[in-house]
Amino acid sequence: MSYKAPLEEVLFTLEHIAGITALSQRPGLEAADPETARAVLTETGRLCEEVIAPLNAPADRAPSTWEAGEVTTSAGFKEAWKAYVDGGWPGLSHPEEFGGQALPKVIGAAAAEMLNAANLSFALCPLLTDGAIEALLTAGSDEMKALYLPKLIAGTWTGTMNLTEPQAGSDLALLRTRAERSEDGSYRLFGTKIFITYGEHDLAENICHLVLARTPDAPAGVRGISLFLVPKFLPDAQGNPGTRNDVHCTSIEHKLGIKASPTAVLQFGDQGGATGFLIGEENRGLEYMFVMMNAARFAVGMQGVAISERALQQATSYARERIQSRPVDGSARESAAIIHHPDIRRLLMKMRALTEGGRALAYYAAALNDLAHHGEGAETAALYELLVPLVKGFCTENAVQVASDGIQIHGGMGFIEETGAAQHLRDARILPIYEGTTAIQANDFLGRKILRDSGRTARALIARIAATEADLAAGGRAARDYAVSLGAARKAFEDALGFSLEKAGSDPNVAWAGSVPLLMLAGNLVAGWQLGRGLLAAEAALSAGGDSAFLQSRIAVAQFYAAHLLPEAALQRDRILYGAASLLALPPETY
Repeated sequence: MSYKAPLEEVLFTLEHIAGITALSQRPGLEAADPETARAVLTETGRLCEEVIAPLNAPADRAPSTWEAGEVTTSAGFKEAWKAYVDGGWPGLSHPEEFGGQALPKVIGAAAAEMLNAANLSFALCPLLTDGAIEALLTAGSDEMKALYLPKLIAGTWTGTMNLTEPQAGSDLALLRTRAERSEDGSYRLFGTKIFITYGEHDLAENICHLVLARTPDAPAGVRGISLFLVPKFLPDAQGNPGTRNDVHCTSIEHKLGIKASPTAVLQFGDQGGATGFLIGEENRGLEYMFVMMNAARFAVGMQGVAISERALQQATSYARERIQSRPVDGSARESAAIIHHPDIRRLLMKMRALTEGGRALAYYAAALNDLAHHGEGAETAALYELLVPLVKGFCTENAVQVASDGIQIHGGMGFIEETGAAQHLRDARILPIYEGTTAIQANDFLGRKILRDSGRTARALIARIAATEADLAAGGRAARDYAVSLGAARKAFEDALGFSLEKAGSDPNVAWAGSVPLLMLAGNLVAGWQLGRGLLAAEAALSAGGDSAFLQSRIAVAQFYAAHLLPEAALQRDRILYGAASLLALPPETY
């Protein structure tokens, strides 16, 4: 089926969850107003629907190919990339100083959702480029920024992130790629990097690899890692691609999903050393790379929302058309479309609630990031940082579930490739893995975000949720019922938070045994909180004479979330409080 950008749902979330009208009142965020958002996202949706989405299924069947070190992307990708670049879309949220449009992150996030829903494999190229831009903005020299950022922001050059090596996955202390100093101030790099998204392709004229490596005298472990910029072609005096650098693609991976996105194995230095340029200072590479990784983690969470939306649209369309069995309520004497059957409606509502809850969580987080960069300071920044692992972990785990439920709605037709439902599940399966697995997000959430400030930011989040409960309790019947469910989920999180803070010092295995349930509990709670805020907004808009059908659907989805999904918070709490003993019962050597 074709993709349709969910413009009204997106705009409702931007206005009532992200609060773009209020955002637009702040200096530097004037472009966050609803009119600008509608104009930009209408055009984004048109490009995604008409140009990029039609390539999704064909590219899955005929993915990128590698031959003699060169990668040819799927048919239509080069033309689609040109349309994407010509429209100025790569620079949507990047600084005007370097050729971007400087729109707020929250509008960029909405545009990214549409792009990823249209074609996840295609969207991975700008996703990694965005991360490279963030890293250079943070730590690049003025000369480096002036040379590389305009090209990256224009989309004529693209960027990659090079961390993983055959022996070093998430444990970056094991990195072996080395960087030797040259007399001219540059470095020569030697080593192998794997799983490099768009590490080689034919879409842009140059590829800028951001590479973690060690200098010869670097300290051991992660403290001895530096970050280097290694362009595929070394820029000449005019800033154009010049001499071919000593970095080569030796193969691309054959994958379960995102098949059209070339995942490269890159070899640095087989012909004397790949020329690289130090970003920032030596031995601070992991610090700089985390800027890129944090941007990428949020973006992958948006991919989870996107693929959920795509799977939901396809399942809904199929359920409206597929004729199977008579309705149990006797409303028809003959077989009817399966959307009349209660369990199909249960699955569709679950898919919809998880998708809209994830969207609300992600857009709210993006708005916090905008506020933190425009006057609200450290507390708001800390709250955004707290939510990033939730966006990444919760939204991507749910994407797998939503895509799987989409196949279930299709029945046997979903298990075969012709309908396209299977592609969504295959594509979604990487999302809880790359840019840090769900366990790594949970470790970050508990270790770096909660324990580092002894739960202060988490408790500030709880206070915000409690304030919304009070607003709900003063609303209509649906709002009052929602307040009860939200309050129970909040209390479950408070219990789990206190337990995790207590056990982290005295019995860390017990605390970290519950880290993923803690992350999923918090993600469920925050998504539910945002849907509760949306319910209040929908009730107010209905009272003011708004579109009844659309607003009633907002309320119905929130009510489903409260009845079917928020209660899972209690289950996650119990796993955290009472589940560690059985989880740790078997010694590792007995498995």
